[in-house]
Amino acid sequence: MHLPTNSLRFALTLSLVSLALPAAADTRLEIQDGVSYMDSAAVDTAFVEGIFDEHRIGNSRFSWSPDVSLGWLDGRDISNYDNYRYDGHRYSTRDQIWLAAGGARIRYGDPGDWYRSLFFSFQPALHTGRTLALSSPYEFVSTLGWQGRRFSVLIRHISNGDLHFPNRGETMALVGVGFDL
Repeated sequence: MHLPTNSLRFALTLSLVSLALPAAADTRLEIQDGVSYMDSAAVDTAFVEGIFDEHRIGNSRFSWSPDVSLGWLDGRDISNYDNYRYDGHRYSTRDQIWLAAGGARIRYGDPGDWYRSLFFSFQPALHTGRTLALSSPYEFVSTLGWQGRRFSVLIRHISNGDLHFPNRGETMALVGVGFDL
C-alpha cells in the first residue's frame, strides 16, 4: 500500500507531537471543535492543542506557554455558489486540510486577576492540501481566546500573511474542552 506524501508528513508530525506531550510538566490538552469561514462559506473544523508549562517574561506580568496544535478543516463544495468568485482559480475549495502548528500562548496578569483567563497565541504552521483560503504550505495561526479550568472559547484566524496569492484565509469560532495531564 502506497501512502501519499502528505499523509506520511502528517503521520510523522503527529507521532513527534504525541511523544512530546507526556514529557512536559503541567501540560494542558484541549480538544476544540467549531466552524470555519472563508468568505461566507462555512465548514466543520477540529483541533487538538497542547499547552505546556507557563513561564514569566522577566519581571513583567506577561507570561508565555509553548503551544502546539493539530487541526483539520473540511473541504467545501461551493462550485455552484458564486461561480465567478471560485471557478477558474489554480486552487479549489474542496481539499481537506490537516495542519500542524507550534508557537506560544501569551497571557497577562497574576493568578486571581479576572482578565488572566484571556490569552493570545501565535503559531507558524505547515499543512496538507491547497485551497483558495490556504494556498501556501506555510500559514500563520493567530488565536484570541478565553481559557477556563475545563472549557475554552476561541476566535482563530489562519492565513499566509499575504506572502502568497490567493490569501483568503480561514476565520473560525471554536469551543474547547481542556484536560490537565
